[in-house]
This record gives sequence, structure tokens and C-alpha cells, in this order.
Amino acid sequence: MDSLDARMMRRCFDLARAAVARKELPFGSVIARDGEVISAHGNGVREAGDITRHAEVCAIVAAQAKLGRPSLDGCTLYTNIEPCAFCSYAIRESRIARVVYALASPIMGGASRWDVLQDHGLGALLPEVFAPAPEVKAGFLAQEAEDMLRLEAPMMWATSRARGLFVCDDAGRHSRPAARREGFFAGVKDGAMEYLRRRVFDRFSRGAV
Repeated sequence: MDSLDARMMRRCFDLARAAVARKELPFGSVIARDGEVISAHGNGVREAGDITRHAEVCAIVAAQAKLGRPSLDGCTLYTNIEPCAFCSYAIRESRIARVVYALASPIMGGASRWDVLQDHGLGALLPEVFAPAPEVKAGFLAQEAEDMLRLEAPMMWATSRARGLFVCDDAGRHSRPAARREGFFAGVKDGAMEYLRRRVFDRFSRGAV
């Protein structure tokens, strides 16, 4: 798994470098399932003039379009910097099963600042929308990610170090297994809940079949 994770994370680094070349911020994200890349995107905020075009959101939208459904269950999202709270909410609602990130974001992060990624209440109280919290693997190749940031975006790297925006010293602090379902739907088997999500809730509340 580590070798696969490393390959996917280094793809994120390449996407971040390409983003810098387009005068975007150095963020890249990959969504994969069973070792196959489903989507891969860098930051697109400046190019689109749209502040929602974070790398993770771009990757989620592209993956949903490719698969033809809103649910990305069974997928892993990789990103070179911890997803912000906004991206983390999108990750949760798209039901991504696993998140791997390199640098932590203690000021804006959806795991280390506001723990949206592992908020068990989302899945427990709204299981028709949210799957159980994903597994989170934090600090993976963090030093490599910081080296890339220092070389490709030195001004941003210096600013982030001065303000503590992105750090590489918390490897493992937020690494936790996927959560088990709790609450009203605790007794519903995973297969039955997935059927309800895809055939009932997605069809009528999300406009997808």
C-alpha cells in the first residue's frame, strides 16, 4: 500500500508543479480506486476565476462525471496538503473511503483544525447522505512535499513557514481507521445501506441514477 500511496502522492506533486506553471497555487489531488487513477487535478482557482476550484473539489467533480454517479465509495483521495474544511465536507458527502495527505494545515485543515473528515455524527445522523468517516493517513511523504513547495513556490513556502500554515511534523497524529456506523441506522448492513444510497437517496435527492 505504501508504494501505491507513494506513486499517487508523487502524482499530486507533479500536479502541484503544473499548477504553479499556470500561476495557480501549488496544490494537486488524485482520486484512485483499486490502484487506478480516476481523476487528477491541480488547483484551478485563478484560471476559472472561481474560488471553489480547489484541487480536491476539481478531482471530485471529475471523478463523479467519469463514474456517472455522485458517490465515490471505495475511492482514495490523495493531496499534497491537508484538505481545508470546505474540501473535507465535499469529501465526506461524496463518500470517499480514504484520504491520504502530506503536509498538515493546522490553520485551515479539515482534520487538524476542524475535524470534518472524522466527524462521526455526519454518518451516524445522516447515513442516507454520508458514509462512515474515511480512513485518514496524515503526514505521508510530508518532507518530500515541503521540499517540493520550497523549490516550486519559495514565497509561499516562506510565508507558510512563518505563519505555520503548512507543517510536516505531525505524521500519524491524525491517522485513524475508518469509523464504524453508529446511530439510528447502526443495524443496517453495509450492502443494504449502499443500495439505499445509490438507488434511492441519490436518485431522488441528487439528480443521479
